[in-house]
Amino acid sequence: MRFKNLPLPWRIFTWTVGWLIFISALHFYLNLESGKRRVIIMGYMPVITNLAAPLLDYATREGDGIRFDALKFSSFAEMGEALRNGDIHAAFMIAPLSVVLRQQGEDVKIVYIGNRHESTLAVRKNLNVKKLSDLAGKTIAVPMRYSGHHLSILQLMEKNALADQIRIVEMNPPDMASAMTTGSLDAYYVGEPFAAQTIMSGDASVFFYVEDVWEHFICNLLIVKQSLIENDPEIVGMLVQSAARSGLWAAENTKSAAHIASRYWNQPPELIAYALATPENRIVYDRFVPDNEEMQQMADLMLHFNLIKDNDIAGLVEDRFAKEAILEGISDFESILRGL
Repeated sequence: MRFKNLPLPWRIFTWTVGWLIFISALHFYLNLESGKRRVIIMGYMPVITNLAAPLLDYATREGDGIRFDALKFSSFAEMGEALRNGDIHAAFMIAPLSVVLRQQGEDVKIVYIGNRHESTLAVRKNLNVKKLSDLAGKTIAVPMRYSGHHLSILQLMEKNALADQIRIVEMNPPDMASAMTTGSLDAYYVGEPFAAQTIMSGDASVFFYVEDVWEHFICNLLIVKQSLIENDPEIVGMLVQSAARSGLWAAENTKSAAHIASRYWNQPPELIAYALATPENRIVYDRFVPDNEEMQQMADLMLHFNLIKDNDIAGLVEDRFAKEAILEGISDFESILRGL
């Protein structure tokens, strides 16, 4: 009997069963396709210290191995919540916030330090700032209160007897350049390339580079939950090793790295290339192994400036993955994925 000759209830039943079979088969196929690759979602902010995120995303966009998926956030607070809730597997996190998360009971581990010496204090050009005291009564933005930039400026104010004389505000890095050009800010202290935006446009000048006041400054670092380390230590090792290798590749291929990052950051490659190379050889790519003493010094400063109530960071640093990273044989871009 032909389908059109079936009674209406039977035709409806047959169509429904057929549709369910089709949907089930399609669902199975899509799951099978996506199941071929393990996806690790990395939260990040678009700054040079986190250059590994777009590079690893770009390097793994095709193929059958692990997929490192870079998810851009507009604020570190949102990223912290995403990691807390399990929406991301790893976070390129502003350093002091990792201390706060740990003390809030999150079993997070620092496994990698992002590229260093990539932060700048930019001041409005028409202010003609020559010394820190010239910023007394002015407004300076930092990414958040739990940032190395905040700790740095607090140290400088204390050293120069300027405590409470400079107004410090929190602002998401992508908003800082426009806030300065509209006159809402007198200065801002941030990871590149956000400072370079107003420096290149002529609206701001460099007051200092972070390495002038804090050698080997840690802007961002990579944290994962202990559960990921316990369940998938090989994946954590691959993530850390690939991140480290991507930095060493970028050091020799700044223009190519800038072009890749520009696709993710929605910023001109010329801006990113400028920030990567100005001053020449500024960015430090090879100090990526987390160190407990460095993080303890940061926690001590946070306690000193009443940002936390306890400087205990026991168990926060996990350095074995960075120490075990294999760094030989970095040549073309694909070589950053050794072992994947």
